[in-house]
Amino acid sequence: MIAWKKLLALLLTIIVIAAAAVLTIPVILRDINLGLDLQGGVYVLLEAQIPDDLDDEYADPDDLNLWQRFTRAIDSWLGVSFGSGAASQAIDDTIEVLRNRVDQFGFSEPIIQREGDRRIRIELATDPDATLQDQRDIMEMIGRTALLEFKNRDGETVLTGANLRTARADYRQDQQGRTVPVVILDFDREGTDIFASLTRTHQGEMIPIILDGEVISSPMVNEPITDGSALIFGIPSLDEAAELAGLLRSGALPLELIQLEVRTVGPLLGLDSLQRSLYAGMFGFGLLLIFMLGFYRFTGLMASLALLSYLIILLGVLVAMGAVLTLPGIAGIILTMGMAVDANIIIFERFKEELATGKTMRASVVSGFRKALSTIVDANVTTLIVAAVLFQFGTGPVRGFALTLSIGVIVSMISALGITRLLMHNLVNSNVIRSRWLMGVNKNEV
Repeated sequence: MIAWKKLLALLLTIIVIAAAAVLTIPVILRDINLGLDLQGGVYVLLEAQIPDDLDDEYADPDDLNLWQRFTRAIDSWLGVSFGSGAASQAIDDTIEVLRNRVDQFGFSEPIIQREGDRRIRIELATDPDATLQDQRDIMEMIGRTALLEFKNRDGETVLTGANLRTARADYRQDQQGRTVPVVILDFDREGTDIFASLTRTHQGEMIPIILDGEVISSPMVNEPITDGSALIFGIPSLDEAAELAGLLRSGALPLELIQLEVRTVGPLLGLDSLQRSLYAGMFGFGLLLIFMLGFYRFTGLMASLALLSYLIILLGVLVAMGAVLTLPGIAGIILTMGMAVDANIIIFERFKEELATGKTMRASVVSGFRKALSTIVDANVTTLIVAAVLFQFGTGPVRGFALTLSIGVIVSMISALGITRLLMHNLVNSNVIRSRWLMGVNKNEV
């Protein structure tokens, strides 16, 4: 006799999974953050030049022996900061300045990370529709020191950008009455006092404003300025004024940076990579469905539905985390799709073994899941350990692969031990399928 409640529960579960796939996957694919290898962008590897007074404990990684490299890697894994505290803090401050500069371009999930002792990796996936994200402008802004100085008549620096509260671009009239683009500087309380004293003692004189060692403006002081505001003239356009204001707002780089590697990926190449990756994923997913349906019949159909729910959950988690999807990340997803199917195969083989002993379908499902549990958990835990090591010690694409692998493994266990179990229990308990062949059991296995 057919158990209609169980059959209805099975049908509702299938409808929910199908509806979720139709409604959510297009939204997820639209909102997920793509890496520069899929969207196009800029990859920069920088090396910070540590001054001698900060370099007392900073050994070059190339000069370390195998044991020193191993212990340094362990220190990094445990979160121990290697090198002198001042040098390490200077690099952290440099990363923060770079992040402030990059944020002005409106990038989606930019990657700015420290690699090893003194290297900084920057990955920026550019948006071809964003006019501000010009790769040449990006490279120029990243590398500029942006050290702002005000000097007195003796050539001494009396005020720097460290006392700058904010900077913005606007139009003002110059001494000839022309409306020209300027950068308006507003100082903090200490900077206001210093600037007021400087303008008070330099009335009728010009005060040079210096950026990165070059005089960019020399305004004449007509009267003391006590409101903590200064103007930078001599800027050709408002766009350049806005760029300079952005540099000054982000602050000067604490350390000099040398570009070790610069790589750009065009948007067309990134789009081609994305399309090929999607085709590969759909092709792999289709092959898995054909295999499971042909070899396991109705149980394979339940596994296919669970695999579809696995994809929905995995992509949803990546979007919720704000993760950046790269080509290695897609490889991790495709790999864990196979692992998700593998867990179902283990369950179904245990199910068939239990049927061969003379148990009913209902008892075989319960026993099959129970006996497959330890094998599935052990296999996935070892994979998670490897993924954790890759994520901790890897860089760039390797970490992206490790992240999607880890999330995929966890979600695959949820889909196999939760969703597949729910579908199989409802299928068997509904009594709608009584043929063992339709449940994936061949005649020679009975």
